[in-house]
Amino acid sequence: MATRDPINPTDDDARALAAQILSDTRYGALAVTLPETGLPYVARVAMLWHDGAIYSLISTLSTHTGALLKDPNCAALVGEPGAKGDPLTHPRMTLTCTAEQADKPAMKDTWLAAIPKAQLYYDFTDFLMFRLQPAAIDLNGGFGKAYRLSPEDLG
Repeated sequence: MATRDPINPTDDDARALAAQILSDTRYGALAVTLPETGLPYVARVAMLWHDGAIYSLISTLSTHTGALLKDPNCAALVGEPGAKGDPLTHPRMTLTCTAEQADKPAMKDTWLAAIPKAQLYYDFTDFLMFRLQPAAIDLNGGFGKAYRLSPEDLG
C-alpha cells in the first residue's frame, strides 16, 4: 500500500505564508553544531529577514557564535504560535542555512528600525552580524499544510 507524500506542492498561498512569517520575524531559534562534541545546540536569538536572508546580531561571548565561526552550517526556526489554540497548529518554518559574517555598520539602520531596543548594545564590539543564507526551507502552515520551498520561492 502506497503512502501519501505529506509534502504539498508549493503554491502561491504557501509562498505568501512564508513571506508573512519572515516579514514578522524578530527572533527565532538558531541551531548550530558544537565543534567540541559535534552535538547540536539551539539558542533563541534576534533575527530579521532582509534582502533574501536572515540576519542575526549575536555576541562573541555566546556559545552559538563560536560554533558558527567554526562551522557555518546552521538552521533557523521562525514563526511564533498565536495566543490561542494548540501551538503545533500555528505556522512555522525551518530554514537550513549557511552563515557568514555580514557588514554590521551597513545593517545598523535596518536592524534598529525593526528592533529598536538593540540600540542599547548594537555598537558593542563583541556583537557580530551574521547573514544566514537559506539553502532549503520547510514550511509547516498548520495541520496538513507541509511544504518544501526553495530560496527562489522566497523572492
